[in-house]
Amino acid sequence: MTMLRGALLLFCLLLSGRVFAEDEVAPNRRPVKAVAESRLAVGDRGILPLYVSADWSHPLPDITRAVVVLHGRLRNADVYYASAKTAQAAAGAAGQATIMIVPQFLSQIDVEAHQLPQDTLRWTLEGWEGGDAATGPTPASSFEALDAILARLADRSLFPKLTDVVVAGHSGGGQVVQRYAIAGRGEAALQASHIAVRYVVANPSSYAYFSAERPEPAIAASCPGFDNWKYGMQARPEYLAAATPAELEQHYAARRVIYLLGTRDINPNHPALDKSCMAEAQGPFRYARGHAYAAAMAGRDHGTPNHLLWDVEGVGHDADKMLTSACGLQALFDLPGCPADHGGH
Repeated sequence: MTMLRGALLLFCLLLSGRVFAEDEVAPNRRPVKAVAESRLAVGDRGILPLYVSADWSHPLPDITRAVVVLHGRLRNADVYYASAKTAQAAAGAAGQATIMIVPQFLSQIDVEAHQLPQDTLRWTLEGWEGGDAATGPTPASSFEALDAILARLADRSLFPKLTDVVVAGHSGGGQVVQRYAIAGRGEAALQASHIAVRYVVANPSSYAYFSAERPEPAIAASCPGFDNWKYGMQARPEYLAAATPAELEQHYAARRVIYLLGTRDINPNHPALDKSCMAEAQGPFRYARGHAYAAAMAGRDHGTPNHLLWDVEGVGHDADKMLTSACGLQALFDLPGCPADHGGH
């Protein structure tokens, strides 16, 4: 009877767990269950599927904010779109004036399983996370796809009253956002249109460092490739190759970045945690890795006057709870109330 009660308790816990708490647990080698219904041409490089909360093919004069949310390595944009809509609803009136966008970075197995057109962009199972070139139909970087989204948002004929763009991600999506904040070129068009941009990096497993110093130097010393991209500045993909590490750091330090860290995301054995030696050199778990990285950046020559770190008290590895927390809603929608904010944006 005790064993039966234990089994029932375990089943209930599993059933009640949020999908996002599992994020990257399931293997990413299976085709996605759903493909986003909207499409965006990335120049002449290929077509990107994405979810968009409003028809952005015609002017949207009531939209003042855009929030781009990035999925993790499972490529499950449908689940992330549901979470994005949850945050939008929690934001009330601010959410009503916001367009939510969730791009989907597919792989060949997805294109085949869903019999998608050959002009659909697809990447290796994990290469898109760091800006690698697509495997087809052209070698477009996944960061080029994000550039195309921001270029659409910078079009004043479509968004005459847009004032703010937020690029956000949790877990695997947070990894993408942190790297895109370093290298992304899409911000320039928005700035030219006087649209403010910020990047929200929530509970990622790892970060891209600008030096060879790490919080766990002994692990780094025994880890070949610990300083290779996406963990460091060596062996960067083509999208980043032209700029020097110093130039990339200068750009990153100037950008507006908010690190959202759940104070209970402290499990060193979490099934979705990156346990490679490259990541372990950054600390034992996500919360520690985030604080160590922010401290390292603050101590660099450039400093990080535009970077903020907000602890989300009592929350672990759960995107819904992170993004709908007081700090999450302030990061995404500028709603006041984050107790960790000591100076605002």
